[in-house]
Amino acid sequence: MKIVVDHALCCGSGECIKVCPEKAISLVDGKAVIDMKLCDLDGICIPACPVSAIGYDEGELGGCGF
Repeated sequence: MKIVVDHALCCGSGECIKVCPEKAISLVDGKAVIDMKLCDLDGICIPACPVSAIGYDEGELGGCGF
C-alpha cells in the first residue's frame, strides 16, 4: 500500500505539505509529489487536501491510484 496523488486533480495548494510531519511531500511543477522513502503512511495528508487528490493506493484501483 502507498499514498498517491492524482495530478489531474491536484491544485498545488500545499496544504498537504503543511501537515506532513515527515516532510515527505513537495511541489514539483505545481503538483504534490510524495517521497515514499520518507512517507510513514499515516495518511494525515489525505483529509488536508482541499480537492481530494490524495488517497491510498492498495493496488486494486485503476487510473491514477483511485
